Amino acid sequence: MQKLDLGVNIDHIATLRQARQITQPDPIQALSILKQAGANQVTIHLREDRRHIQDYDVLNILKHSSLPVNIECANSPEIIDLICAKRPFKATLVPEKREEVTTEGGLDMRNPALNLTIAKLKKSNIKVATFINPDENSIELSKALGADGIELHTGTYANLYLALNEQNLSHLNLLKNLHHTDKKTLEKMLQDELDSLKNAAKFAKSLDLEVYAGHGLDARNLAPIAKIPEISELNIGHSIIARSIFIGLKDAIKEILDSIQKAQKG
Repeated sequence: MQKLDLGVNIDHIATLRQARQITQPDPIQALSILKQAGANQVTIHLREDRRHIQDYDVLNILKHSSLPVNIECANSPEIIDLICAKRPFKATLVPEKREEVTTEGGLDMRNPALNLTIAKLKKSNIKVATFINPDENSIELSKALGADGIELHTGTYANLYLALNEQNLSHLNLLKNLHHTDKKTLEKMLQDELDSLKNAAKFAKSLDLEVYAGHGLDARNLAPIAKIPEISELNIGHSIIARSIFIGLKDAIKEILDSIQKAQKG
């Protein structure tokens, strides 16, 4: 099994700052902690509505990070131009809706504009990944358009895991379609989604694409994903930042790294 890297998404440090429109907490202060804790990558999402990470965060993080920086972004000409000018290690193209709370699914690879965007990023010597659902058509199109890798959307898996293992979640909109689903059906749905992720990872690797995964992962649910041999990187943000409120950012990262290590040894 290949080494599994951890990219830590620090968006929600900026979310807390933007709630008060002040200067603290500053995401830049997380960089040295990520390095000390053993993370392999800094991940940030520069959204079109700038709800958390701001343009100046991007500039500061790229200037000061000793770890590779992965910028998630929509196919927005303004943002793509900024990324091409600043040349992070990697750009991950994601779908984006102004009204969504968080990314709800994978990128529609049939969008003809992606061809020029990926070519532009590659011309700037930026590694390109596409954030997609686990289906072969999206993987094939990612390869055809010149992406270096794919990031599999694990949000559906994470939601099913939550619905199966937690109680009294009827108030959560993200699980509204699962509230009245019986346990046996949820177990099958979860296994089917995990199988889809495994098959997608294997297919992508057969096309010489790098394989990453992320969205909704935490210390409780990541083991089956971490055991997929083709996946070389997990990107985890919300659960780490949420946990850090109680145990600190360094220990929250180490908790995830320990979970990954245990999963791969098990």
